[in-house]
Amino acid sequence: MRFEDARNHLLNKLENELPAHLNYHNIQHTREVLSACEELAATEHISEHDLILLKTAAAYHDAGFLTVYTGHEEESCKMATAFLPDFDYTPEDIDEICRMIRATHLPQEPRDLNSKILCDADLYYLGTNNYRENAENLFLEMMTAGLVKSRIEWTEKQIHFLEEHTYFTRSAIDKLSAKQHQNLVEVRAELKFAHSVTGHKNFYLSDLFLILIGVFIAGFALRGFLVPNKFFDGGMTGISLLIHEIYKFNLSYVIVLANLPFIIMGLFTINPHFAWKTLFCISMLGLCQYYIPYPTVTDDKLLVAIFGGFFLGVGIGLTMRAGCAVDGIEVLALYAWRRTSFTISEITLALNMLIFSIAASHFGIPTALYSMLTYFTASKTIDYVIEGIEAYTGVTIISAKSDLIKHRLVNELGRGITIYKGERGFLPGKFHIHSDVDIIFTVITRLELRRLKNLVSETDPHAFVFANTIKEASGGVMKRRHIH
Repeated sequence: MRFEDARNHLLNKLENELPAHLNYHNIQHTREVLSACEELAATEHISEHDLILLKTAAAYHDAGFLTVYTGHEEESCKMATAFLPDFDYTPEDIDEICRMIRATHLPQEPRDLNSKILCDADLYYLGTNNYRENAENLFLEMMTAGLVKSRIEWTEKQIHFLEEHTYFTRSAIDKLSAKQHQNLVEVRAELKFAHSVTGHKNFYLSDLFLILIGVFIAGFALRGFLVPNKFFDGGMTGISLLIHEIYKFNLSYVIVLANLPFIIMGLFTINPHFAWKTLFCISMLGLCQYYIPYPTVTDDKLLVAIFGGFFLGVGIGLTMRAGCAVDGIEVLALYAWRRTSFTISEITLALNMLIFSIAASHFGIPTALYSMLTYFTASKTIDYVIEGIEAYTGVTIISAKSDLIKHRLVNELGRGITIYKGERGFLPGKFHIHSDVDIIFTVITRLELRRLKNLVSETDPHAFVFANTIKEASGGVMKRRHIH
């Protein structure tokens, strides 16, 4: 078999005859697949004869794009059958090459090691830092071919593909799976952001449901607990309650009017989509106050403070999960933070201290203290509604069996990992004994922590594991820890 001649013959055809609109399935892709095949084959220890067949299949696997787009694998096999006899390939060799090429048809179904290597090499980019560049080229190509109609549709397809795809060879799994998962996380984040900006209909319906339930529960907290007992909360809700109690204005109007300036501010500080959703949310809260005859639940001050705060926190938390704010102080604090040296927490604390001071002067210190308890309960409830189930925990693992733990974390727990190079040892009395080690860091949810600990313990009972809560350091107002 004269592989070099066969490869050069085909690469020359690809370079000169491939359609110009093939941004992804071009000669560069074929060269990358050839390189990946050689890399994976070296680790999988295949024979020299199989390596030549594998590289030939890699060179010819997309040759069909010279004439067709859909069904190019069969066309590639026809070209291999037509050209390869001229380069001393036997019919048996060509059958083996065609079997490998057909295995790359999506969904991939390789039956032997050589086919698995070619399939992994064909989608090698999914687990590399070049994923974005390759995905963008494929998007442009498929847009031209009419196979996708928008970037959001393409992103959804990529998420599904990354979720379903698994590499076949141990070499590819060990080398590429972690990065593939990381790429999946990043693409999911991009799609979530795109939906938040455009108001994609699937997200809109779920947001609408959360807003309606949230404002109903918040209205119940106000009318069923706080208003009848002259209790207050922090933020613009607290200011609205103060205005209602001092000047006897209708609370339904006060809540909407008090928040209106901050909705307008949010239009420029955050984005128009957020502002319109917030306007709808606060308007619905005003309507609930006006039309729904909520019953007074209790006049016990402790119960009012605790459960009034709890239901208010649940309601506000649900609206925040929908991507809007039922309290304009969120926007005010963000606006002031961007223009002063004060932190968001300091700004919020100052405003709330003013609210509770006014409440103490007009309604007495006990009422103000109970109102502070209401505020505290609401804040903690909002934290749980927004972050509780999804709160993230960073876990660091130091183990002599780090390679096995890395593999299990990625392939069994489905988590991306980061590796730090370090040294272990340096024990009392054995300070001179130490060795290089991979320090593993991963981020999981609270619910996964026990499973992770069990996995590590099964692998290495002597592994050193410690965890810490992850708090987001920056981001949009809805992604921060609650500002109430």
